[in-house]
This record gives sequence, structure tokens and C-alpha cells, in this order.
Amino acid sequence: MSKQLLKSTAIVGGMTLISRILGFVRDVVAAHFFGASWGYDAFIIAAKIPNFFRRLFAEGAFSQAFVPILSEYRSQKTQEEVQQFVNRVSGCLGSSLVIVTLIGILMAPLFVFIFAPGFATSDGDSRLTLATQMLRITFPYLLFISLTAFAGGILNCYGRFAVPAFTPVFLNLMIIISVFWFSPILPDPVVALAIGILLGGIVQFLFQMPFLKKIQLLPRPQFYWQDPGVRRILILMVPALLGVSVNQLNLMLSSVFASFLPVGSVSWLYYAERLMEFPLGGFGVALATVVLPRLSRQHAKAQSGDFSATLDWGIRWVMLMGMPAALGLALLAGPLLTTLFQSGQFTEQDVVLSQSCLVAYALGIMGFMFVKILGSAYYAKQDIKTPVRIATLTVVANAILSIILIMPFSHTGLALATSIAALLNASLLGFGLIKRNIYHIQTGWKIFLYRLSIALCVMSVVIIYFNPTLEVWFALKSFERVIRLFCLVTAGIVVYVGALFATGLRIRHVLLEKATEA
Repeated sequence: MSKQLLKSTAIVGGMTLISRILGFVRDVVAAHFFGASWGYDAFIIAAKIPNFFRRLFAEGAFSQAFVPILSEYRSQKTQEEVQQFVNRVSGCLGSSLVIVTLIGILMAPLFVFIFAPGFATSDGDSRLTLATQMLRITFPYLLFISLTAFAGGILNCYGRFAVPAFTPVFLNLMIIISVFWFSPILPDPVVALAIGILLGGIVQFLFQMPFLKKIQLLPRPQFYWQDPGVRRILILMVPALLGVSVNQLNLMLSSVFASFLPVGSVSWLYYAERLMEFPLGGFGVALATVVLPRLSRQHAKAQSGDFSATLDWGIRWVMLMGMPAALGLALLAGPLLTTLFQSGQFTEQDVVLSQSCLVAYALGIMGFMFVKILGSAYYAKQDIKTPVRIATLTVVANAILSIILIMPFSHTGLALATSIAALLNASLLGFGLIKRNIYHIQTGWKIFLYRLSIALCVMSVVIIYFNPTLEVWFALKSFERVIRLFCLVTAGIVVYVGALFATGLRIRHVLLEKATEA
């Protein structure tokens, strides 16, 4: 079981890593051309709004309801019944998305006002107009990327993890191409980014179609809302939609509050968030993507022992990979931002103001990762209500913390509030699983945590000792920054792995088997 999960996670993580690296190239290009300007602030809002709805309709509520039911159909139904189910789901989902997309285009000014009310002030009027213009371009992205996520859910259920994980590469490519191609000929060059998002959504959707045909599940849309499977998805989606919307509101609250802060605040949060998402997307999302279908099948077969063991395996994976990633981001926040983004319109001041956000986000990385894994356990059991209640509590906590922390810490307080809310969310999800006897802590945790702590301490000492001040990083040339950062990151990884090995931890203890006391 663990070997197959490890292989699948490595495939998804590897493909996602390629996408994330290209995403960094995209952000480097954007930082060079547009920096932390009012135009880039407007673009971030125009990009976040369709992504907010995407996570509601596609990767959020829909996927959490669709994947467990599709896994059940695959185990218990014939190929013809599975095909009919896919056809009817695609027709119902597609028609709903068309309506939502049209509403979004027509009501673009209202959406911008809701998500960035600070743009409506006198000094933000230009941002409001530009954000509205770009939102009308980016909103159709919701339609294509949601259908892409639907196709990806089918492929993941059939073990074709690489294709959905690789698909986001095309989004980054289209944005980069659009910046160089369209920005020189547009009155507002930043609009090229919005065009790139729309083109990226179209290309991603078309890319997955041949692979669906290969497994004989290419959808032929049918508009039949009375289908039992479709109705079950709708029943599960209602509470899931509330839960996911609450989680997304947590993320959007930062942008809402930041829109009232000085120009550049939205951008500083965004650049820090992008670096925070690198380990989260490259590993946390990859692991959750692989674990959810596995947990769904184990629940369908009433394999409670295997269910708990799979969950424990995922939690140890998060600890082993997430802890050094979070610590590394916090310790190397300045060097990372300087090396990746500081050029052209992205100044030294932008680095300093983004650095504090990244440190604050790093504090919550473990919370974000645990929510992905622990949430999958509830969704696999088709229990959506519990995560909804917990998410509702955390969004209230996030709002209160944002109001409190924004006063002394400005935009950094918003990142800190988001991190604290994520940790609270993860803690409550984990406590609920233990209390219901769904998750039983396996043997070997005490020695595992001891070895992990030693390795993290050794890694921290090495990074702190060899990491120069931010002023030294500013004085370095671009090539020198890259070399020095590469050496620091490599040294951190080597000493971390070496310390784990020296304390007696072997990869097979954590990754291939249930860990046991040494």
C-alpha cells in the first residue's frame, strides 16, 4: 500500500514541482515588468476572484463530493454505468458554470468592490477600473479550469496522476508568452497577464481530453439532473460548498483588508503567498490528491484499520517534508525574495515588505498541509458537515485576528492571522478524527519526533551560520545570488537528511512501512 502511495505522490509531486518552477519564472517576469504597482494590485484581484470560485465549484466542493462517488461507481458499477454518470455530471456541471461565468462578466464591478472595497476610495479609483476590465477577461477562465479539474478528478480516480499534475504548466507558459507578446501593444501592459490566464485555461482543458479518451471516459454531456449520482453529488456539495467557501474567505480576507492599505500591500502579500505555496502545492496538495481516492476506496470497503494507517502515513509525510520547508522559508525569506524577484520594478523596499509576510505565512505552512490531509479523511467518509463547522469557526477567528493584528503589523498582520487560522483549523480537524476513533495514532511517533527535532535543529544552525545579512544579498549580482542561494538550500537539505540518517531514521520506517520503535 505505502509503496504505491509513495510512487503516486512522487509522480504528482514531481509534475507539480515542474509547474511550480515555471510559476516562479512567471512571477519573476511579472515582478520585473510590473513590480508591486497599483496595476499589479488590480491584476491580483482580477485573478483571485475567478480562482476563488474555481476552488468552490471545481477543486473544492465539487471534487470533494465527486471523487468519492466516482470511486464508488468504479468499484461497484459497469463501465457503461460509469460512462453515463460522467456524461451526466459533465452536462450539469458545464451548464452551471456557463451561467456563473456570464453573471461574473456582467457583474464584474460589483465583484471587484466586494473583494477589494478599498479600490473604491478616491486614490484607488484607477485600480477599480482596471481590475474590472481585467476581471471581464479572466472570469471565463472559471469555466475552462473547472472542467479541467473535473477531467483531472476522473484521471486521478483511475490512477493517471501525472497528467492533471502537469496540466498547470500550460497556464504559466501562456501567461509568460502573453507578457512578451501582448504587453508591448496594449494601452495598459498589465492586461496581458489577464489574457494569459484566459488562454491558459483553454489550453489546460484541451490538453486533458485525449487522456480521457484513452481510458474510454471522454464526456458526452447530458443534461439530466435527476440522475441518482448527480443528486448525491448535489446533496454532498451543499455543505461542502459552505465549508470550502469559508476556507476561501479566510484567504480572501487578506486581500479585502489589504485593499485599504498603501499601494503595493496586495502585491507584497501575493509574492510571499506564492513562495509559501511552493511546498504546499508541490507536496501538500500532491499528497492530498493521492490520499483522497485511496481513503475513499478503503471507506467503501469498510477497511477501517487500513484507513487509519493510510492517514497516519500521510501525517508523517507532512511532518517529514513540511517542517523543513516551513523552517527554510522562514530563515531564507529575504534571500529567496531578493534572488527571485528583486529586479526592474521590484525594489529593495518591496523585498523587505514582502519578507515579513513570508515569515508569517511560513508559521502556518504545517496548518495548511494538515488541513489538506485531515480534511481528506472526512471527505472520504462523505462527512462534509464537520469540516464546515470547523471552517466557520476559523474564518471568524481569522477575521477577528486580522482586525487586531493589522493595526500594529499592517499587511504582515494579515498573513499572520491567516496562518494562525490554518493551525486552528488543522488542530480541530485532527482532534475530531481522534475523538471519533477514525484515526488511531500508530506506534513509533515518539522516536520519529525525536529524530525529526534533531535534524531540524542541525539544519537551522547551518543555514543561520552561512546566511549573510540582507544588505549583503542586495549588493550581490544576480548570478552570485543564485549560486549562493543554491548552496545554502543544498547545504540545508544535505545536513537535514544526514542528521535523520545519523539519528537512526531510515526512509523505509516512515515511507514504506508503519514506523516502529527502533
